Amino acid sequence: MEVRLLKRKEAALLQKEKQMRDAIQTKKNDKDEEVAALRQQVQAARDEAAAAAEQLREAESEAKALHSMTQRMILTEEEKEEVVFKRCWLARFWGLAVRYGKCFLFDELPAMLLFHYCVFYIAGIYPDIAASKHEHWSSLAPLPFEVVTSAGQIAKEEASSKGNEVSKERNKLVSDFNEITGKGNIESMLSVEKGLRELASLKVEDAVVLALAQHQRLSLLREYASDYKLGDPKFMEALELSKEEAEDVLFKQSWLVYFWGRAKQHGVEEEIAEERSQFWIDHLGQQPSLHDAIDVERGLIELKKLGIEHLLWEASRRDVDTN
Repeated sequence: MEVRLLKRKEAALLQKEKQMRDAIQTKKNDKDEEVAALRQQVQAARDEAAAAAEQLREAESEAKALHSMTQRMILTEEEKEEVVFKRCWLARFWGLAVRYGKCFLFDELPAMLLFHYCVFYIAGIYPDIAASKHEHWSSLAPLPFEVVTSAGQIAKEEASSKGNEVSKERNKLVSDFNEITGKGNIESMLSVEKGLRELASLKVEDAVVLALAQHQRLSLLREYASDYKLGDPKFMEALELSKEEAEDVLFKQSWLVYFWGRAKQHGVEEEIAEERSQFWIDHLGQQPSLHDAIDVERGLIELKKLGIEHLLWEASRRDVDTN
């Protein structure tokens, strides 16, 4: 009996031991599963955090790119000045086209072929568009002559280092420019460039220069030629520039002073910029002569041939990108 009882107890103990081992193993498996689940959750959280960080980096990169693009769309103070200058150029020459087109349309046409060409070109072609173009550009630049010549004079005084008074005038001019252009964006620059290309393609500037030069001289020829008084002092005086021609020279001298001054400042065409800037500064303010009229036309051709305006734009854009 005792042997059986002992065997039963032993069997019971073994069974209980097995149950305990099974329970421990089950708990261990449960813990392993729980640990594995926790590890998966941690990894998922890490992956989610990494994805969020990547999205943040992408968002920051996009924000920087957008900011950079926005900054590139906004004009600098110098670029705003250039927009104002070019609007003034457009307003002035379309205004002269309207003025001389109306004047010549009803005048008795001179016999000289060159003047015939000038008159017919202005009076016959421009009225279709000149009035509307002048209205548009003059609304953006109501005082083109005054603005450009004032800027030229200030640039001349700055070169002479006249101190605080010049700085005040310069600041006032910049303030006036800001009022005219507002915030100023790339669209306004593109608009004036398109306008200048249109003006050039229609040869408005060339026709206006011819009109200014020929109108007074041919009137005098009609007056004196019949009496053979071509040697008369009054006739010789007429070979001097008229008021309108003198204004045109002053306007263009101021234009050249401005752009060569900027070229000198930005290191564009360094070999000649300082000399050209000083040349036009020295001539600005003097009584314009026929020789000066020829010089300014050559100066404008040189400015265009060297691509100074485009080089200044590239220099300005590089500064924007750097900043």
